[in-house]
Amino acid sequence: MLDIHQVTRRFGTLTALDQLSFRVEEGQVFGFVGSNGAGKTTTMRIVMGLDTPDAGEVRFDGRPIDSEVRVTFGYMPEERGLYPKTPVLRQLVYLGRLHRLDKATARSRATELLERFGLADRADEPLENLSLGNQQRAQLAAALVHRPRLLILDEPFSGLDPVGVDALSEVLIERAAAGVPVVFSSHQLELVERLCDAVAIIDAGKLVAAGEVEQLRSTNGRRLLRVEVEGPDPTRWAERVPGTRVQARDATGVELLLDAGTDDQAVMAAAQAAGAVRHFAAVRPTLAELYREAVTTHQAGMTGGAA
Repeated sequence: MLDIHQVTRRFGTLTALDQLSFRVEEGQVFGFVGSNGAGKTTTMRIVMGLDTPDAGEVRFDGRPIDSEVRVTFGYMPEERGLYPKTPVLRQLVYLGRLHRLDKATARSRATELLERFGLADRADEPLENLSLGNQQRAQLAAALVHRPRLLILDEPFSGLDPVGVDALSEVLIERAAAGVPVVFSSHQLELVERLCDAVAIIDAGKLVAAGEVEQLRSTNGRRLLRVEVEGPDPTRWAERVPGTRVQARDATGVELLLDAGTDDQAVMAAAQAAGAVRHFAAVRPTLAELYREAVTTHQAGMTGGAA
């Protein structure tokens, strides 16, 4: 279990992290999302010992993290860190040795990973000869070669084609199934929503929402209905329903946001009065919608204005 507790980091007058706290459980795939500059990379660098917090602490399995613990972690930085002119297999073996594998084990695991990622025939080529997507796969192999107890990945899906995304997704799920906490940042929120058990949303260094996606949906408070009515007035009827606001419409239906206290059965009655109701269901907010709302609310609170 990774526990980030009240972590603050300042760079001069800039507060990059402001009392940030969240927890990643054993075997959990955890999405860490926020805009550029929100503090994601700084947080990951602190976990990996590449930066030091001004306050707060990071613990793993209930104790402070030292170099003996960090050597068991796997890390994939956003700015890739492999050697461009060194053959891929040779540097994976070298990195495995740095993580205290014997040479034979390091070579065996590196070879296995390269085969899995479709790079076996490129193993003896310099990294710079590979496409950017294949360099990404090699970087992931470097993070996995020692079978880490914690996996930290900063924008791992950036630049990958759909096949690469599927391969990486499969690996993350496998690692989590083996009990490894997996933390990754990404701007691809639909991917985060699909893969992650839980998420943390950060804005301007502060945590603005955290938890399982379904939990965030249940506490969101928004009531949105998708209604499709067959008849001469398939959407305009919705403009006349008290206590609702039209959020979106298309040729077949409308999405309505219900005010607090609005009875959905009253909406149903209004729809039936307009024509035959072909679809009437609650709309679950996506992670992208939850993200926008959490960040907008936080920024409005910072400025003292309305969203």
